[in-house]
Amino acid sequence: MSSASLDRGFRRSRSRPPGQTPAKTGAQRNPLRFWPQYVAVSPFFLIFAAFGLFPLGFSAWLAFHRWDGINPVTFAGFDQFRFLLEDATFRKAVVNTILIWIMATVPMLVMSLGIAAMLNAVKRFRTFYQVVLFLPSVTSIVAITIFFKAIFNNQVGVVNQVLEGIGLPGVEWLSGYWTIKIVLATLMTWQWVGYNAIIYFAGLQAISTEVYEAAKIDGAGALRTFWSITVPLLRPIILFTVVVSTIGGMQTFAEPQVLFGSNASINPNSGGPGQAGLTMVLYFYQQAFNNNNYGYGAAIAYGVFAVIAVFAVLNWRLTARSEK
Repeated sequence: MSSASLDRGFRRSRSRPPGQTPAKTGAQRNPLRFWPQYVAVSPFFLIFAAFGLFPLGFSAWLAFHRWDGINPVTFAGFDQFRFLLEDATFRKAVVNTILIWIMATVPMLVMSLGIAAMLNAVKRFRTFYQVVLFLPSVTSIVAITIFFKAIFNNQVGVVNQVLEGIGLPGVEWLSGYWTIKIVLATLMTWQWVGYNAIIYFAGLQAISTEVYEAAKIDGAGALRTFWSITVPLLRPIILFTVVVSTIGGMQTFAEPQVLFGSNASINPNSGGPGQAGLTMVLYFYQQAFNNNNYGYGAAIAYGVFAVIAVFAVLNWRLTARSEK
């Protein structure tokens, strides 16, 4: 660039008022000048549109229609949503899901916090313990469920063998209303307690040791330090695990599906005896893919979304109130 061009550019910048940005030229205003970047990120948006937006819109449209997958689609209006509100089986599935979620999430997060505190205190073999804790969360849920089905078997399960060995009567684990929920909650707790412990451990590593040293100088004991320092500083991470556990718990499907099957035409007690293990998503799968009632299945899917949204708002409100 010549010295004359630099001088003209310098004089134009001197003549511009302070704070005023230079006017964009025609080439700079053209959004297509970034087309290489658009092409680079387009695979994500194309896949998201095909497997995210389209199913979302199609299921919303389908919820207002009746369709068995073969015969022509007929408009149903709000009939399927009205039937959903009166459906006693769906209400039973909602109650089952909430009970199993509470029975699994509360002990799971408490145990995860305790395990994380112990992991933070040990100095040797810490990596080995982290791998051991993380293994259940990456193991196939089908394999885990088959394993739990074997050890909680009513007749030959290991748990009943141990109970009878110490003189206690065996328990019909896979037949009772509450025992089915205990088995499902135990399974979910075992699978995710290590995963949440690793997340809490990462949060504990971020807390400065100076805070604990100051508390120790002030005479705070271990329990007081845990409740007054560790838990408040971990509150954002605890909220994250609660929200993730809520979403995961409300979408429970594979565990009861593998334990008891889901085909209501050959198994009227789909979800176990008395439908004690029938969850919301399992009921959706049963209606949509076993009964070929795709329209009502879509309405159930939006009912599940509404229930999860309510619990997400409740979590947010409780957390916001505790921070005031």
